[in-house]
Amino acid sequence: MTAPCDAPEKKRGTIRLFLCGDVMLGRGIDQVLQQPCDPALHEDYVTSALDYVRLAETANGPIPRASARYVWGAALEELSFAKPDLRIVNLETSITRAEDYDPKGINYRVSPENADCLLAAQIDCCALANNHVLDWGKAGLLETVSALQRLGIASVGAGRNAIEAAAPAVLPLQDSGRVLVYSFASATSATPNRWAATSDRAGINLLRDLSETSARRISSRISDDCRAGDIVVVSVHWGPNWGYEINSEQREFAHILLDSDRISVIHGHSSHHAKAIELYGNGLILYGCGDFLNDYEGISGYESYRGDLSLMYFVTVERATTAVLDVEIVPLQVKRFRLVRPAHVDVDWIQRTLERESRRFATISINASSSLVHLNDVFALHRYKGQLC
Repeated sequence: MTAPCDAPEKKRGTIRLFLCGDVMLGRGIDQVLQQPCDPALHEDYVTSALDYVRLAETANGPIPRASARYVWGAALEELSFAKPDLRIVNLETSITRAEDYDPKGINYRVSPENADCLLAAQIDCCALANNHVLDWGKAGLLETVSALQRLGIASVGAGRNAIEAAAPAVLPLQDSGRVLVYSFASATSATPNRWAATSDRAGINLLRDLSETSARRISSRISDDCRAGDIVVVSVHWGPNWGYEINSEQREFAHILLDSDRISVIHGHSSHHAKAIELYGNGLILYGCGDFLNDYEGISGYESYRGDLSLMYFVTVERATTAVLDVEIVPLQVKRFRLVRPAHVDVDWIQRTLERESRRFATISINASSSLVHLNDVFALHRYKGQLC
């Protein structure tokens, strides 16, 4: 294993956030952990989660019965190296052994015992507003929230009613101050409308449209919730699984939120691959962080998007102004249901892809005299000693 380059020294008066895309611990991944759910599935082509294990093993070799640390692999070294103040993920899996599945075609769940693997990565907050957290019904959702509470992990974007689902996760910082995380699932991500929480029904914080009215309503709510000095992350599950398109409605929605000067980061996810990055004002828009962990190895059809490549985003925010100062992107790869170091050629591919997709937002420029990719002089693609430095 190659060692990371020297860590950039954390600037005084800042905090560092770790963000990533979809953490999907269900199906095949659940099966290789110590205490899996019943593998039976209700899909059109696959009837057992063990079939996903076999597909992955055919592609990349045998997968052991795994420990809680196994799936995180090289990400644990990076987290230890970067020392983020808070770690925020989109958990796109229900934590439950419930059997009341939603007949939507694909259903993700991980057992409450196996969900302890979230502790191995010291996750602080799980966004739950997405199109899989209710795969196993109301009972599965409530068990998910309870399981995270048992683990001491904050959850946001889902709850027993609309008030709970819309409430932010309030994450205290060690030396005073707070980070507020809001979580929304857009109807554009194929989240069923029937999953919306109501005054008397458990569900998710559903974002029915990306209109100016919705954006201004959210901005107003956030302004009412905030204290001076609060740092705000808005986590949004939006858009289709595949494709690089970012439409004007999506972009304008994000811009209105950042115009409020209360929000530092729009944490976008849903796409199975990384999408463009935009700096806007003092804030950051991650339009699609891509999948971080999934059981898709060996499944064919969208190889050109390189969904096997995962990205870690380390975002530094100035506390006094709540402005984003820099972001470091660490590329990894999923192999045998584990995050590993990618090859040089794969890092070059993701570098070129991010540059191409973000260029239209004037976010990325190449410094040809350096081995680093600089994005508006404050972004850098992480490199490794002995391999890429």
